[in-house]
Amino acid sequence: MNRREARDLRVIVTGASGTFGRALCERLSGLGARVVGLDVAPRADDPVEVIACDITDDAAVPAAVAEAVSRLGGLDLLVNNAGIGGPAPAELPPGAEVRRQLDINLLGTWRVTAACVDALVASERRGRVIMLTSRMAVMQLPLAAAYGASKRALVAYADALRLELGTHVDVTCVYPSAVRSPIHDSTAAAGLSLEGMSQYEPLEGVIDTVLRAALGRRPRRDMPTTRRGAVEFFLARHLPRVTDRIVAKTLAGRVRSGAFQGAELAAGVVRRHGAGE
Repeated sequence: MNRREARDLRVIVTGASGTFGRALCERLSGLGARVVGLDVAPRADDPVEVIACDITDDAAVPAAVAEAVSRLGGLDLLVNNAGIGGPAPAELPPGAEVRRQLDINLLGTWRVTAACVDALVASERRGRVIMLTSRMAVMQLPLAAAYGASKRALVAYADALRLELGTHVDVTCVYPSAVRSPIHDSTAAAGLSLEGMSQYEPLEGVIDTVLRAALGRRPRRDMPTTRRGAVEFFLARHLPRVTDRIVAKTLAGRVRSGAFQGAELAAGVVRRHGAGE
């Protein structure tokens, strides 16, 4: 692989104590990078040093980033990995769950990135930012409107950042599909599991894609994580009515199978599909 040297690359990873974050930190540090993580709840067994930071806190973020940059002696790479999911039907008014997802997934990333800009611009190795977005940034699934909206807005933020910093910093969006992790727990607990609507992919493939984004000599703008994901990305971008029909048909099948039986937040969807029979 034609890639830049990972040794002594100075890296910040957000959400460093979660499923994706721990794997990323371990792989990067194993390649010789110097990694400091940020996480709201660091763990004693984290593979790298992790600074406690709530990325929804306007005052805490600049302080935590400054501490991380100081410990690293500068910054070459920021991996914006922190994010949450949860049930949020589009037909219902936005409540605390919606605001929480937007605050973490979009605004939290914005806060951290803004705090890192000066250090990234000053990098002698040319700064790089990687956004862990989602397939749902381009192909929305039902009953999870807040997550999709936050990730689509994150891509728009990345596009603006690329235009503003492009003389000195590269920005890449990585688009995983579904990976088995605790991010799905709250949706499943609400009876809104989309198990039959997503094909799960291995965590290792996502990590490999992030590493290619981080270390590739020629940074790419957008990177799906699987061949299937690349097809979905293309269709969603260029033939959205096709993907709409596929998702709608799959949703109808899930409703008919009784997958959302008893799920209060899906009552409207179930009722409307029943009325159409």
